[in-house]
Amino acid sequence: MESNSDIDKAIAVQPATSQETKPEAAQETPQRIDYDAFCKVEMRVATVLEAELVQGADKLLRLTIDVGTEKRQLVAGIARSYAPADLVGKQIVIVANLQPRKLRGVESNGMLLAVGESAEGVVLLTVDRKVDNGLQVK
Repeated sequence: MESNSDIDKAIAVQPATSQETKPEAAQETPQRIDYDAFCKVEMRVATVLEAELVQGADKLLRLTIDVGTEKRQLVAGIARSYAPADLVGKQIVIVANLQPRKLRGVESNGMLLAVGESAEGVVLLTVDRKVDNGLQVK
């Protein structure tokens, strides 16, 4: 008969199954798109000029951004992760060629890119040094 310490050692050296080692979100296989479809997504760098809470929404911020050739308004669900004042001056990455969409009655002209959505919130995709607004992400 094996002792408890022998069982503990045997368990400790057992390789974990792939299902145990992957976070739940990483297990999903995303639908793949072809290269031509990806090329249609226009990602650009923009600077946040203004940021404020959307009235009546606890998650939404309204951002005014400079995309190089124009100023735009975006609405993003990042209010639980970022204070409006902390965003002003920050360069972010956006999808610039989305059709406008209303969120809580406020029109959004693009989408910022972020990672996460957990208890810690989201993290914006940014550039690691200042670049010209409107530069396309390649």
